[in-house]
Amino acid sequence: MILDDFVRALNENPAAALHLMLPDGSFVPAHYHVTEVGRVHKDFIDCGGTTRSATACVLQVWVADDTDHRLDTTKLAHIMRLAAPLLKATDLPVEVEYENGAVSQFPVADAEVTPSGVLLHLGTKHTACLAQDRCGVGAGETACCTTPGCC
Repeated sequence: MILDDFVRALNENPAAALHLMLPDGSFVPAHYHVTEVGRVHKDFIDCGGTTRSATACVLQVWVADDTDHRLDTTKLAHIMRLAAPLLKATDLPVEVEYENGAVSQFPVADAEVTPSGVLLHLGTKHTACLAQDRCGVGAGETACCTTPGCC
């Protein structure tokens, strides 16, 4: 989900409860805090030598002991307005960073309006070889970074 659609879902459902559903169907505890909203930009080179970049809006979610805390759509929309000058764009993908044993980032896949509020479906991220054409991934015995001229 891109930032523009995310903010629209918040604004179109004022004062609604916000629920975060992890890819396995479990939920982030309802008393979570959004402790950071940031623009995260990564410049990198893949194993085939191609320079690439990726930028996302990342919401850091933290769960504390204050079980009475609840973040609703209006409060998060206000935080997103404050963050807008830092984010610099509305077409960024939105991700949630959450720690449950290990820190993980989950792309926001969908926002669903339910009788109990707005349900944010969190998806998964995967690693991959971005230079399969140069590294021979899937070409028999040749593996990533063993092909001459790759890496």
